[in-house]
Amino acid sequence: MQRTLSILIAAVLILVTIGLIMLFSASMVRGDAQFNDTAYFVKRQGFWLGLSIISAIVCARLDLRWMRSAALPLAAVFAVLLVAVWIPGIGVKVNGSWRWLRVGLFTIQPSEFAKIAILLAFSWWISTRRRYMYTFRKGLLPPLIALGVFALLLLAEPDFGTTILVGMVTMVLLYAGGVRPLHLFGFAGAGLTGVAILLLHNENRMRRIFAFLDPEKYAQVEAWQLINGLNAFASGGATGVGLGNSIQKYHYLPESHTDFILPIIGEEFGLISTLLVLFLFLIVFLCGLRIAARASDDFGRFTALGITLMITFQAVINLAVVTGCMPTKGLALPFISYGGSSLLASSAMIGILINVAHTARDPQAIARMALFKDRLQTA
Repeated sequence: MQRTLSILIAAVLILVTIGLIMLFSASMVRGDAQFNDTAYFVKRQGFWLGLSIISAIVCARLDLRWMRSAALPLAAVFAVLLVAVWIPGIGVKVNGSWRWLRVGLFTIQPSEFAKIAILLAFSWWISTRRRYMYTFRKGLLPPLIALGVFALLLLAEPDFGTTILVGMVTMVLLYAGGVRPLHLFGFAGAGLTGVAILLLHNENRMRRIFAFLDPEKYAQVEAWQLINGLNAFASGGATGVGLGNSIQKYHYLPESHTDFILPIIGEEFGLISTLLVLFLFLIVFLCGLRIAARASDDFGRFTALGITLMITFQAVINLAVVTGCMPTKGLALPFISYGGSSLLASSAMIGILINVAHTARDPQAIARMALFKDRLQTA
């Protein structure tokens, strides 16, 4: 397990290093124009990186039993914080969305930390109700109600991207915990229908979908970022144009330092660098699954599985967005995109993953702790 941890930590550190280097390159034009400081965004990200390292260390050393007992209170706290973003003077509206809270000179995004709280709460529920998870009323209904509450709070911001991400991860957790596929399909269908109805009544989101379906038609409006992101990948070729030589970052990609930082990586360092980033996330995924499989108890197993899926699913969705495989949505590339809340939450999740690894069972006990034990028994 020590080898797995070493590989995991190395992969995350490389991702963070790539993020800092590319953040400086991608944001220097915007930093100079808005704040007369080409390193403005890197300095702020460095501050959050310091806090993130501390949070990862703390989460790695906390007693998992405390996390288990605090799972529901934490979920309740972050549900309140998701409501607090709407309070004038506390919540901050950016680009038409109420997603941030003002904390001194900084803003934080509660939804990033709510993802952790949701994972801990679901892991607690599954670990304590394993014998009932195949039933609807005693096993599935309570977590579905909780998920519905969080989904409504996230959709109200609105934050469709995080809602979809959380829904995907929790569905996998419930399936691994023994929930019947018929129950999950029914709920997923109802949830997708509700999201579709909301999208139909959201003009901005519908324009994004139309731009995704026909980017050339909307090249000067909603598809502007997508078109220029694809141009960045094309310009980079196999080896790239060199660090700092990106053309697309010169106001062609307004979010080049956040959601669309991967095209800048592809432009400056080419396809090789893009594949390297994907390979590093694959390493995180495989290490996370190995840690989950060897966890000492059900709570650790499902927490590790949820964290692994949350980080890697988000990376996959970001990749799909910047390559035109999905409509644009505001999901950062973990460890790389600019954003203090995202970096802090992702680092905390890695800390929890390390914590679970420290309690790993002997390999001989793995057969009795298989991730999909209940699923295998009922198959």
